[in-house]
Amino acid sequence: MDSQHIERLQNTPVFGALSADALEFLLARTRLVAVPLGAYFFREGEPARSMFVLEAGRAAVVKGWQGAELLMREFDAGDCFGEMALMDLFPRSASIRALADCSAIELTADDLLRLYEHDLEQFTLVQMNIGREVCRRLRATDELLFRARMGDLADSAPAPFRAT
Repeated sequence: MDSQHIERLQNTPVFGALSADALEFLLARTRLVAVPLGAYFFREGEPARSMFVLEAGRAAVVKGWQGAELLMREFDAGDCFGEMALMDLFPRSASIRALADCSAIELTADDLLRLYEHDLEQFTLVQMNIGREVCRRLRATDELLFRARMGDLADSAPAPFRAT
């Protein structure tokens, strides 16, 4: 793995502050997945086994509602998704659909276990980073819920999904 790739990953929320050695160790066995425009990384309700760090492309979080898919948010290169899979062991709460040809690193609980056994401090940093990302999203969701209860969702209501 070249130094530019490692540096780029160190600037992502999940891998921030990880050492180059820890990143190389962690990523030695992870899979790089390619998902073409319009295809899904995963679908709502499926068993959750891994999270993804988007390296290239754009993806959308979509949620089913009354027979339609609603766009919840979009992700760009550097963003992660599916991280709840490594924390709560529940089925997927939403679908992730590629808005462009995408490539992403797939990170499983086994990958994290290997890092735990290899370098506890670096494992702890990854876990803290994942926790921080979940907390940021929870704060944003709390704000949306508050605004919905106050009747002020005009700018943030989910829109029907339309692939571009």
